[in-house]
Amino acid sequence: MSIEQDLRERAGNACEFCGATDALQTVDVGPDPDGTAATAVLACPACAGQVPGTAGLDPNHLRCLNESAWSQVPAVQVAAYRLLANMPDESWARDLLDMLYLDDETLSWAKAGLGSDAGDEAGVVHKDTHGAILNAGDTVTLIKDLKVKGAGFTAKRGTAVRNIGLVADNPAQIEGRVNDQRIVILTEFVKKA
Repeated sequence: MSIEQDLRERAGNACEFCGATDALQTVDVGPDPDGTAATAVLACPACAGQVPGTAGLDPNHLRCLNESAWSQVPAVQVAAYRLLANMPDESWARDLLDMLYLDDETLSWAKAGLGSDAGDEAGVVHKDTHGAILNAGDTVTLIKDLKVKGAGFTAKRGTAVRNIGLVADNPAQIEGRVNDQRIVILTEFVKKA
């Protein structure tokens, strides 16, 4: 059986992201595809160009990730994670990325394919209070109680903040979700988990 046949059987002859059924194609999910269906996805032309990052991202089309990000197929999870991580300006994408849970192996695979982000290219490196380098998607722990301005609550010391986002132009700030609100946190008040 060929990879495409395996993928068509796994996906029910539909795009694994948006469900379209026309002009489906096989897309490798790198960085090291092994030539099997385990490291590939079946995608329509609109999704196929966006998965490897060769086409500009269309946030409206990619709202389909609200469903497909919960797939049980690791290659689909990895591709969805990367697409969401590459749309930091879309609040719905950040929120969905905050909710996603990937096992350690799948998360490592997803992060490996992200490459260097814009922050790294600009020489911006985010570090926690102990000097550990922070990456988008990491989990950090608050090291002191922080009053959240405008939200009316205090983020307590010891609170875990999962799937952080990096503020691209400021190495002293990260974003994370605490008490169901997305907030900006100074890196000096967190330690990498």
